[in-house]
Amino acid sequence: MRALIVTAVTAEADSVVRGLSGPDRSPGPEPRTLPGGYLIHRRGAFDVLVAGVGPAAAAAGTATALAVAAAPDGYGLVVSAGIGGGFAPAAPIGSLVVADAIVAADLGADTPQGFLTVSELGFGRSVHLPPAELAARAAEATGALLAPVLTVSTVTGTAARTTALAARHPLAGAEAMEGFGVAEAAAAHGLPVLEVRAVSNAVGPRDRDAWRIGEALTALADGFRALGPVLASWGGPP
Repeated sequence: MRALIVTAVTAEADSVVRGLSGPDRSPGPEPRTLPGGYLIHRRGAFDVLVAGVGPAAAAAGTATALAVAAAPDGYGLVVSAGIGGGFAPAAPIGSLVVADAIVAADLGADTPQGFLTVSELGFGRSVHLPPAELAARAAEATGALLAPVLTVSTVTGTAARTTALAARHPLAGAEAMEGFGVAEAAAAHGLPVLEVRAVSNAVGPRDRDAWRIGEALTALADGFRALGPVLASWGGPP
């Protein structure tokens, strides 16, 4: 089974490719350019895509890659991967989070009674559920926290927003900007989706000096070194 792994930026893709390259760290083939200028790196059964930042860019890039992949070379799984913020203390800096739910946390409407999700408004869905067995196996193999990952269009930078998100999603492990967009594109093609995040910073007041992006990218590479065999052996939903 082939899997499409979607990242936002080149640094994330490089980390995923490094993890999937194995002990020989061979350079592999040159990246392929898809319509729209998207770059895709192939490592065995895995294609690693750089789709751009945010849910809209992630959805557009993922949809393009899925449309270009024609049978018999189509994908059986889509993975959203990269770095993100972790909800303390459950997801400390340098740890991994595997999503058991991919949540559109700020897609909806503010009302005098509080925030309403797009599903509560009756306009669509606000949650995608990865295959439970695959998510559990991925978390076990990588030592990751298995928890909801929130997709936001604006990264959290205040204590007030952190409190509000934690109140609405008390089990959340991480926030990032692409997972729900990737999941929407995968669902449109009838494909299961997984999300994996390496924590570079704590969700909360914005403090760039406290971010550890290099540490998170290393954790992402290590995670995919362990995750590759799990993905390769997964046969898809029954």
